[in-house]
Amino acid sequence: MSNPIIIFDKVDMAFGPKVVLNQVSFSVAKGETLAVIGPSGTGKSTVLKLLIGLLKPDAGRIIIDGHDVTEFNEDQWNELRKNMGMVFQYSALFDFLDIEDNIAFGLRQHTNKSEDEIHDIVERILSSVGLEGTEHSYPAELSGGMKKRVSLGRAIALNPGILLYDEPTAGLDPIMSNNISNLIVQTKNNLGVTSILVTHDMVSAFKASDKVAMLNEGRIVAYGTVAEMKNSTNKLVKAFMYGEQFLEAQKKGRKTSD
Repeated sequence: MSNPIIIFDKVDMAFGPKVVLNQVSFSVAKGETLAVIGPSGTGKSTVLKLLIGLLKPDAGRIIIDGHDVTEFNEDQWNELRKNMGMVFQYSALFDFLDIEDNIAFGLRQHTNKSEDEIHDIVERILSSVGLEGTEHSYPAELSGGMKKRVSLGRAIALNPGILLYDEPTAGLDPIMSNNISNLIVQTKNNLGVTSILVTHDMVSAFKASDKVAMLNEGRIVAYGTVAEMKNSTNKLVKAFMYGEQFLEAQKKGRKTSD
């Protein structure tokens, strides 16, 4: 197996007295997608913020593509971010720009490509995410699912080696959530990207990822392949996967044994 592209090594993070991450360790191999799941407030979004340099850990190390980024300055982070794409929970598109300009934003900022080259890249990307012909539409004219696809298109425009997804299926109906999950898989297969997917959506986590890590109260309480997580006997994992159904079954089981 190749060396991991992303490594968290005993990472601690706290905000005042509130401990958000406690000795969190995991790794993501090249071309692999890791889903990070868990209840709200357990540190999932903090993982993403640490990975893009918005936060610095209190202890431990974070290694990205062979670089220990723990002591990176802003210039070093800016250089590293050129190889990273981010799909935000609420798409975070520029409302005042049309779809072509949204996707082209990073290309114009960070490359010397001509406008013709940029236009061709945008057309290819829109085709890959199933949005041909929307170049001159504005975000307000698109559905939630279409905005998510534009956000993914913008994230892959610079052909990054690492993609980070923050709740990419939040607020979408099951059909569109499935489409987004398929796009995540398609993007991994086509580009060979290494990805971290933060999600509450277990269907998406199981469909789009290779491995799953569950955070609870700042600690990783379960980690494994999709098959291992589906067959896990860990009560926290089962409760998160099946919610009230599992909790009700637990209650009935206790009453039967009383």
